[in-house]
Amino acid sequence: MRVLLTGATGLIGKALCRVLAAEGHELVVLSRKGSGHSLPGNAKAFAWQPEQEIPPVAAWEGVEAVVHLAGEPIAAGRWTPTQKGRIRNSRVIGTRNLVDGMKGLAHKPKVLVCGSAVGYYGNRGDEKLDEHSTPGTGFMSDVCLAWEKEGERAATFGVRVTCARIGVVLSQEGGALEKMLLPFKLGLGARLGDGQQWFPWIHLDDIVGVLRHALLQPIQGPINGVAPGIVNNEQFTREFASVLHRPTFLPVPEFALRMLLGEMADVLLNSQYVTPRIALETGYQFRFPQLRSALEAILK
Repeated sequence: MRVLLTGATGLIGKALCRVLAAEGHELVVLSRKGSGHSLPGNAKAFAWQPEQEIPPVAAWEGVEAVVHLAGEPIAAGRWTPTQKGRIRNSRVIGTRNLVDGMKGLAHKPKVLVCGSAVGYYGNRGDEKLDEHSTPGTGFMSDVCLAWEKEGERAATFGVRVTCARIGVVLSQEGGALEKMLLPFKLGLGARLGDGQQWFPWIHLDDIVGVLRHALLQPIQGPINGVAPGIVNNEQFTREFASVLHRPTFLPVPEFALRMLLGEMADVLLNSQYVTPRIALETGYQFRFPQLRSALEAILK
């Protein structure tokens, strides 16, 4: 199968490319730099400016499936008005242009797996959330809702659309865990706020597996990219420190996080008890359903 990918140079995209290439799929990559990246050997690269244009027509030749993961990093800096605009536009306008490019094709892809995030659900306390739950409120909820609506437009011209609401991806190759590793190794790992906020995590291998599952199975609509064994922030902190054989430090109070990070502190303090209902019901088997085994595999 020929698969077109965006976000192929990010943490998830690189890992997904490796798996798809190893299975013999042909890869087409859209990126801002075109061929200026290290990509799997069979990948063809095309330059694309997501917020400014539709993808080049040549990139679509023979494409049967699309995985769209491109977007400005959420935790790249404080959420100034300018940064919030980048986060939103990279996802909403970028997805709009991607779908508009698809719409004009004589031979359209059969499936679009579009990235999204558990931020869709907002701050929901202890409410158990699955793919049928309503969206929340706040900046990230609004972004995810608009992002998914742009992707879902492809369904109006016959493309099967699945939006993957991705949790916190755990990997030593990058992402949140890489940033936390040094403080925890130094014995400075600490729970955030009261630590009772739910922490929807997933091992890198499993988010790649869920995305591949969404490509190959007849799943339409959202799918949560989170592990079944959800923990709260306090449990995560204790487990992470235990695997590293380090103590935990004094908690970081909410007011300090808000002073340091501003509105972006919502990413760390919002509570989202998200379950992978669709992945489990459609037969996906998690390699790392529980946090302890995931952390041990990453940090061995």
